[in-house]
Amino acid sequence: MPSYQIIISKPAQKQLDKFSDNIAEQLIEVIYKLADDPRPFGCKKLKGREGYRVRSGNYRIIYDIIDNILTVNIIAVGHRKDIYD
Repeated sequence: MPSYQIIISKPAQKQLDKFSDNIAEQLIEVIYKLADDPRPFGCKKLKGREGYRVRSGNYRIIYDIIDNILTVNIIAVGHRKDIYD
């Protein structure tokens, strides 16, 4: 299976920059695993908005999958209590 390209949106990058290094590293690891499997076990299709979400501890990564150009677009990254606002 070909690898997907990961694109991190500017807002998502700003959110990542706010986290402590160990949390950011944990989230980045999950993000880059999406290149090999954009629909990993435990990912959910969102209701009420576009995209998917994957969990990493108390944090969520929201992203779109564009299959025809093999791209995963990271829309938002944040704590579970803040991410759905």
